[in-house]
Amino acid sequence: MRSIGQAALYTYVAASKWIWDRLPAALTRSAPLHAYAGLVHAVVRRRSRRQQYFGTFFFRNRPQLRLLAQLAGDHPVGARLTLAFLGCSSGAELYSVLWTIRSARPDLKVVAHAVDISREILAVAERGVYSLTDSGMVAEPIFARMTADEMREMFDLDRERNQVAIKPWLKEGVAWHAGDAAAPDLAGRLEPCDIVIANNFLCHMRPAAAEAGLRNVARLVRPGGYLVSSGVDLDIRARVALERGWQPVRALLEDIHDGDPSVRGDWPWKYWGLEPLRKREPHWDIRYASVFRVGRPLPAVTVDPDRRSRARAAR
Repeated sequence: MRSIGQAALYTYVAASKWIWDRLPAALTRSAPLHAYAGLVHAVVRRRSRRQQYFGTFFFRNRPQLRLLAQLAGDHPVGARLTLAFLGCSSGAELYSVLWTIRSARPDLKVVAHAVDISREILAVAERGVYSLTDSGMVAEPIFARMTADEMREMFDLDRERNQVAIKPWLKEGVAWHAGDAAAPDLAGRLEPCDIVIANNFLCHMRPAAAEAGLRNVARLVRPGGYLVSSGVDLDIRARVALERGWQPVRALLEDIHDGDPSVRGDWPWKYWGLEPLRKREPHWDIRYASVFRVGRPLPAVTVDPDRRSRARAAR
């Protein structure tokens, strides 16, 4: 019965997508069709078999990286900044964040904790060596969203093996941990962190497990620190955020929401797809924010897009 259900789901989604792709864009953006797409997505989320994926990209969501650089930039000169990456996968996000923050604020003493449930993929991240030709589990290469300058600054090139290796200065201060983000002892294994990043793995868990995992990783955030969590069912994240009093960071909220085309384009056909932002939704800022301040009132955050370039020029 389960296999028949999956086949029926595939047929239903494929037929709906075939029709949708042939409709005018103005019509698909209308309220009635948005509501219909929401129903399709609800069915997809409820009936799909969820499983973890390790495919990802460097610089996957640039607006989110800009905001993280700004949040790190609020620390005093020479301060210690602690980060935790849950579900760090092959390391693409981890190294993208570290490069962004260390380029903007080379004076900070950055300490990072990288956690993944798979020892094999964790070893790949720790080694930091990537093929220039293997795209892994995604259709486009892991470097597809990088510029040539970023490639030169982040990697050492091995032409003979046709691969690149993360530069040593980016790997400094990283502690590697094999573990489950939902494990009760997680907070006891890691120190409280200024910024906890739990992106793009909770959506691959069943809803009850994803909610428990989200609550668990939030325990790693020191009071007044920040939780970053994209790639989780919006209903779950909004419910927990409202219950726990998390305060959404509204700077760049809309840009971040649309910042990863690989998930925005998959709505409503894939369970991980991300719905269009609609300000008519109740508590829309909480529903669509992916960055929250935990435990203290939220200060004003202004984003200076030229700050990183000035810091790098001064260095």
